[in-house]
Amino acid sequence: MSERIYINDNWKFTQQYEESMQQADYNDQNLPSVRLPHTCKEVPFHYFDEKIYQMVSGYRRKIYAPKSWQGRRVILTVDGAAHESEVFLNGKKIGEHHCGYTAWSMELTRNLKLGEENILVVKVDSRESVNIPPFGHVIDYMTYGGIYRDVYLDVKEQNYLRDVFVHSKVKTGARPKVWAFTETRWKEEAKDCILRQYIRRKGSEDYQKVWEEGIKGKKCRTSFRVQAPELWDTEHPALYEIKTELVQGEKVLDEKVVVCGFRKAEFKTDGFYLNDRKVKLRGLNRHQSYPYVGYAMPRSMQELDADILKRELGLNAVRTSHYPQSHYFLDRCDEIGLLVFTEIPGWQHIGDQAWKDQAVKNVRDMVMQYRNHTSIILWGVRINESQDDDAFYRRTNDMAHKLDPYRPTGGVRFIKKSSLLEDVYTYNDFSHDGRTPGCEKKLSVTPDPKKAYLISEYNGHMYPTKAYDCEEHQTSHAIRHANVLEGAAGQTDIAGSFGWCMFDYHTHKDFGSGDRICYHGVMDMFRNPKMAAEIYACQQEERPVLSLSSSMDIGEHPGCNRGLIWIFTNADSVRMYKNGYFLKEYTREDSPYKHLKHGPIAIDDFIGDLLEKQESMKPAQAKEVKNLLNTVARYGLTNLPKSVYPRIVKLLTVYRMKPAQAVELYNRYVGDWGGTSTVYSFEAVKDGKVVKTITKKPMESLHLNVEADHVNLQEDHTYDVAAVRIRALDENENLLSFYQEPVLLELEGEAELIGPKVIALQGGMGGTYIKTKGKAGTARLKIKAAQAEEVEISFEIRTGGRAE
Repeated sequence: MSERIYINDNWKFTQQYEESMQQADYNDQNLPSVRLPHTCKEVPFHYFDEKIYQMVSGYRRKIYAPKSWQGRRVILTVDGAAHESEVFLNGKKIGEHHCGYTAWSMELTRNLKLGEENILVVKVDSRESVNIPPFGHVIDYMTYGGIYRDVYLDVKEQNYLRDVFVHSKVKTGARPKVWAFTETRWKEEAKDCILRQYIRRKGSEDYQKVWEEGIKGKKCRTSFRVQAPELWDTEHPALYEIKTELVQGEKVLDEKVVVCGFRKAEFKTDGFYLNDRKVKLRGLNRHQSYPYVGYAMPRSMQELDADILKRELGLNAVRTSHYPQSHYFLDRCDEIGLLVFTEIPGWQHIGDQAWKDQAVKNVRDMVMQYRNHTSIILWGVRINESQDDDAFYRRTNDMAHKLDPYRPTGGVRFIKKSSLLEDVYTYNDFSHDGRTPGCEKKLSVTPDPKKAYLISEYNGHMYPTKAYDCEEHQTSHAIRHANVLEGAAGQTDIAGSFGWCMFDYHTHKDFGSGDRICYHGVMDMFRNPKMAAEIYACQQEERPVLSLSSSMDIGEHPGCNRGLIWIFTNADSVRMYKNGYFLKEYTREDSPYKHLKHGPIAIDDFIGDLLEKQESMKPAQAKEVKNLLNTVARYGLTNLPKSVYPRIVKLLTVYRMKPAQAVELYNRYVGDWGGTSTVYSFEAVKDGKVVKTITKKPMESLHLNVEADHVNLQEDHTYDVAAVRIRALDENENLLSFYQEPVLLELEGEAELIGPKVIALQGGMGGTYIKTKGKAGTARLKIKAAQAEEVEISFEIRTGGRAE
């Protein structure tokens, strides 16, 4: 049987690789010991030169090879190292790899010294001058460096299973039918071998044998009917485990367990269908980067991003821009029902023939390594936003279809009527500017209307938005996202859309806001939500959402005019109160967004029936005055629409009102100018019950809201990390977006901080990360800031799950 040994610990690291590192007598005592995942250079939060992580670094580790490995094969796998790598064992070169985003495996057997320590060295080139994708021109994201994913050894028999690919045929209905097919390859010609296969629901106890037969050659195909199957979908992602055994005599030489779901996923002329049910894809683009450490984060952080996308943002899909991402992230997408569009590395530039050849290899590696992920519904086989190159893209499409004929291909472009070799026309639609329609029509973009059409990016650079931008800017950002979602939802022949993007990210000097950050996210880099995140969160039903686009503070706005204020909610209705007095109940039918399940709702009444009750106006006059005052509240005195003028004349002539009276009423009931501050409160009602409330009033006290995604940290193959999100809130849990004060982080115990000990909140938000150090025990984080009480979080750390 095979044995897997993770070797993520005890690496010696240098930022200046030397050939002498390969030798047994090399003195590495002065080199720091590091654990994987590892970044070759931690970076500041912002304002730094991207050259600081571009280097040729070296990783050195001793590996003891017991004599019990005699007659077995030993295979090294590196899940990800940025970006060109060479491997040396005991001074001899074993191989090289030329992609920073796919895994690679190399057999060490011939060069291993059994019963001795062996010297394993990995040379990693993170310079952006290498002639491989995505490099060759400017890139709108930083690429970092280092061995940033897991590394492990597989000790196998001479003959072993190389690959098991599972796919299925699904017939939907009240009692669905599923036929599973497997394509299995093994290393050597099979002699007196049989292949056995078993199936069970993931997490259940007993396997059921479904296939057993003698085999010949180096590959075979098998099939079996799945009994009483449950289909995988976005709401109920049922997963199964299919175990394949390679058996010789009484000995199991090897086994592989593939976790998969059974589903029918199709892109058709009029959209995307999952299990014969039309589903509008609603997603965001995700980079795999984090503050300080770039790509180097373990399983827990990869899984957290998937959970945020599905649970917090209410999405059903994600695009892994612009490269294949961690299997831990994809595993979690499989588990929670998050659909995935994944693609090869690249950004606009197409290089020379050697560069193209490597891109085709990247397609091969991507498909081979990721094709058992049920969540993946589309292969991206074009370089993102590149020009047409039919000869090149015939090769990438052919490679994907050869290795996985059961999934369609797409290719992200920004060109209308581009040469379409793929199965789905995937297009970056940046046409919306806040005034234009949310998206373009399919027929105006794609050259073949019979093929499916998908919007792969929107917004982004069209309206960069920081967490500390003013209300008007953040509101416009949010509404732009709503406009595109509305536009895509309203066109029945668009399969869906992926907004740009999930969170802010580091980028090169050629892009961003001058501080090496692209502020294109609906979240900040620590995954704190900006206002635009609420647009997406409203579309889910698992947790109640209620928020406003305004703090209701008049002094924040020009002329003290709040302008148009939006309610974001997924409730059935929202009740609005002013100083405890009921004004109006808004329902989802009040939203102008008729194609969104829960569109933003504009507040159009600050008065209710107060004019009748407090000013003793008759209903007819009260109605005219209320309409005028609410219109002024929205547009201001200097931007009133001409349709208001007849009302003004009517009030002056029919009701004999004077302008001074109108100004006085406005200040009293809408403008809140010159009087006591107003308290606004809102209740979200769902199924007849109040599920969430918010109160907007001048703050009286401040506190830090500190949330760790998990406090029971478990080391498995390597260290664990907890994400800590920090927000400054008032006594009513409203974000204090202008609180930009320093926050002091003090950590003691068996953990360490990632990043600095003093941070500054931006837009009232920030964060940090807690990293385990290889020892069981506890850790305690204290967070301190001016005006706020100290907050403390305790962590429990366990190490029993480690394989080393």
